[in-house]
Amino acid sequence: MKQSMSFIPTLREVPADAEIKSHQLLLRAGFIRQNASGVYSYLPLGQRVLQKIETIIREEMNRAGAIELLMPALQQAELWQESGRWYSYGPELMRLKDRHDRDFALGATHEEVITSLVRDEVKTYKRLPLTLYQIQTKFRDEKRPRFGLLRGREFIMKDAYSFHTSQESLDEVYNKMYEAYSNVFRRCGLNFRAVIADSGAMGGKDTHEFMVLSDVGEDTIAYSDTSDYAANIEMAPVITTYEKSDEPLRELEKVHTPEQKSIEEVSSFLNVSREKCIKSLLFKVDEKYVLVLVRGDHEVNDVKVKNLFEASVVELASPEETKQIMQCSIGSLGPIGVSEKVEVVADKAVQAIVNGVCGANEEGYHYIGVNPERDFTVSQYADLRFIQEGDPSPDGQGTIRFARGIEVGHVFKLGTRYSEAMNATYLDENGRTQTMIMGCYGIGVSRTMAAIAEQFSDENGLVWPVAVAPFHLHLISVNPKNDEQRHLADELYEKLQNNGYEVLYDDRQERPGVKFADSDLIGIPVRITVGKRAGEGIVEIKVRQTGETMEVHVSELNETIQRLLAI
Repeated sequence: MKQSMSFIPTLREVPADAEIKSHQLLLRAGFIRQNASGVYSYLPLGQRVLQKIETIIREEMNRAGAIELLMPALQQAELWQESGRWYSYGPELMRLKDRHDRDFALGATHEEVITSLVRDEVKTYKRLPLTLYQIQTKFRDEKRPRFGLLRGREFIMKDAYSFHTSQESLDEVYNKMYEAYSNVFRRCGLNFRAVIADSGAMGGKDTHEFMVLSDVGEDTIAYSDTSDYAANIEMAPVITTYEKSDEPLRELEKVHTPEQKSIEEVSSFLNVSREKCIKSLLFKVDEKYVLVLVRGDHEVNDVKVKNLFEASVVELASPEETKQIMQCSIGSLGPIGVSEKVEVVADKAVQAIVNGVCGANEEGYHYIGVNPERDFTVSQYADLRFIQEGDPSPDGQGTIRFARGIEVGHVFKLGTRYSEAMNATYLDENGRTQTMIMGCYGIGVSRTMAAIAEQFSDENGLVWPVAVAPFHLHLISVNPKNDEQRHLADELYEKLQNNGYEVLYDDRQERPGVKFADSDLIGIPVRITVGKRAGEGIVEIKVRQTGETMEVHVSELNETIQRLLAI
């Protein structure tokens, strides 16, 4: 592609609203442009990178036995109502009405559409297992789009769905997809970890996220410092054991704690450690209220609360709801004397507290000398807190450390979550009706491009891995007005393309400094500069990743490029 005829609008200044490196560089290098908050156009260079990523995905998905199709982005509300997600998915689902006042949604995901499609077309076990996938634009009305392509309202995604007659069949395909995803991200050059995760609004159990390690990641990964254990912090179980002290039990006493509401304030005011305090939080679990207790130095993990109750929705009670149910504000909550309408559950660490402190459900007052079971009743103790750095690794090997990660892929074992709700059945070998078992597998294609840009860049611009670079080679004619330079550059452009290389040819009438700055910014793996030694058949090669430069005679050019690109 000749650069003079392309559309690569580079920027010298960093856009004011671009917070992170990938967003800044993709804008500056002319890969994307924002149309609205969280909505982007992919310019020619960006489109080429997306196509490279999609090609890798297609190759790995096809190798794993998946079949490509394409489903509509505009989805009938009735399908989402069948699954129940029309009411539970939340405001991120973009809903609209057509001219006949019928409800539709713009596809945030396609479980409902694919389940209805397979339900209507597959009637016998003989056609299972079946794995179908698509690459398509998705829509989610994010409350706060940010970080460019990492959290947008419109994005490109690969989603796949598998249908089975047995759990063993699902396990087999799940493992194939896990390997396919590992291959995809490995081929893209990414430094990633596959971590145990929560399925969220998708439903189902047994799920892994593929996380690209990055300081700007919105997810926290808990990993062992001595083994390959890794999990999303929401899903990492705590295996710490807690020993009760043998100190004598004190009498329960209510004390005045004016204006002391947070754990830090109360522990400081009463001169007790945070470990002695009981933190009480009121949650609305589906339609019932639950008071969750954790130790003062711990944080409630709402995903664990949700899983404990097998709930659809778990959210903190509002200040108004808290006042109505508990007759006090959030800063005074405690488990003593709680109404029977409110269930009390506690993290295992609470059970070991002796002579603790908790709110008195009265403004400006707390209890001291608090002992679980003697002073209040807990319906069940469970692991309800977030794991912390320094805790034992759940696999028993080493201790936990934290890292930040960008989620680029997710694989789920859905089970019968959707097939039961939507009556997706088949006839087995005995002619009996059985419910299909499902799996679901997603890759954020546009997000993967941003993640690559986040990991592969330097102070001068992007540094694309060969497999996903928009072009293999950036050919620059320093002075196109010079006949020798222009003729040699034109000749190399044709020859290199004929040899199978993808070439961006900078034939623009621009100053050399502008061309070289744009080249570094765009980040194509190898730059070939035709300059003053063109008459001798000598060109300069620069490797973008290392900055290494060398002069090469055109007769040795092809061999040198093959070695540098290793393709």
